[in-house]
Amino acid sequence: MRFLSVLAVTSTYLVLASCTSSPSLDDVGVRRPSQETTSSVVRPSNRASRIYTETVESPPVPQEEVLAWAGPLPSPPAFVPAPKTVAMPVPSEEAIARPIPAAPMMREAPQGRMQIYSRRFRDAKPINFGSASPRKLAVHGVDVSRWQGDVDWVNLRSQGANFAYIKATDGGDHIDPMFKTNWRKAKEAGLKRGAYHFFYWCRTAGEQADWFIRNVPREAGALPPAIDVEWNGESSCKRRPSRKLVLEKMQVFMDKLTAYYGQRPIIYTAPDFYRDNLKEAFADYPFWLRAVAEHPSKVYPGRRWLFWQYSGSGLSHGVEGRIDLNVFHGSEDEWHNWVAARSN
Repeated sequence: MRFLSVLAVTSTYLVLASCTSSPSLDDVGVRRPSQETTSSVVRPSNRASRIYTETVESPPVPQEEVLAWAGPLPSPPAFVPAPKTVAMPVPSEEAIARPIPAAPMMREAPQGRMQIYSRRFRDAKPINFGSASPRKLAVHGVDVSRWQGDVDWVNLRSQGANFAYIKATDGGDHIDPMFKTNWRKAKEAGLKRGAYHFFYWCRTAGEQADWFIRNVPREAGALPPAIDVEWNGESSCKRRPSRKLVLEKMQVFMDKLTAYYGQRPIIYTAPDFYRDNLKEAFADYPFWLRAVAEHPSKVYPGRRWLFWQYSGSGLSHGVEGRIDLNVFHGSEDEWHNWVAARSN
C-alpha cells in the first residue's frame, strides 16, 4: 500500500512536469500580431533570411506618392530602410529641366502697329479752318492734367485719342497729382503717351530738369518728353527773362533731358511767347504749336511743326468738361514710322 502511494505521487509529478515543458507559440516560430504602430523601431537585419520565405501582402502605396511619381513606387526589400521621403514630392531632374510656361502678359508687339481710331471729338467752340482743317489729318490725340479729373482712358481712346501728353511736373518742386494714374492708365488703354513739364522762370533750369527726371520714368516706347514754355499771367512767377536768358535756360533743361531719355524734347509754345523768344531758334528740335483760331502756317510762318494743338475746348466721352485736342503732322504711315524710330 505504501509502495502504491509512492508510485501514484511519482506518476502525478511526471505528468505535471511534461505539461510545463511543452514548447510555446514563440518557440515554433508563430508570432502574435504586434500592437506597435510606430515606424521608429528598426528590426534586426539578421532575421531577413527567414522572413523572405514568408508570403507577406505588400501594404498599399499612399495616394500622394502615386500622384507624385506617376506610378506605383517599387516595394523595397523587407526591413531594408526605404529611401527618405518628405512631405512634398521631390521633382525629378526631367521636371526641373522642363521650363515652366510663363503667365500671359499684356505687351505691345515689338513690330506691331497700334490701331488708329478716327476722330470723334466734339468742340464747345468749333472753328472753321477751311481746307486746312485738322480733320484731314489721320492721327489725333489729347493733352491732360489734373484739371481733367479721373479720365476714362479706354473710352477716350475710342473717341479718337491715339496719343496723349500728360502733365508731369512744373517748376522744381511740384508734380501733377494725377500724373502717375494717368501715365499708367493711358498705357493700359493702348495710347502712346509722353510727359510734359511746365517751365517756371523763377527756378534754375538744372533743378527743374532734375525734378522732371526724378518723377518721370525712362521707359521704352514712350513719346519724347515735352517742355511747355509760355508766359503765364496766373503764375506766381511774374518774371519775363530776356530772349537770350530764355534760350539759355531752355537749352540747359533740354540738354539734360536728352542725355537721360535719349530723345530730344518737344517744345510746346503759344503765339505770344514764340513771337518774343523762339523765332528762328531751335531749328533742330520738334515743335508742338498752339493755334486755336488759325492754321499754324499763319500763326508761326516758316516754322516746321510736329504736333498742332487746335482746340482748348474739346468735348469727349471719357472726360468731364473740356480737353485740349491735338493732331500729328503726317499720315498714318508717317506716324507709325515716327513712333517706331523712338521705340528702339
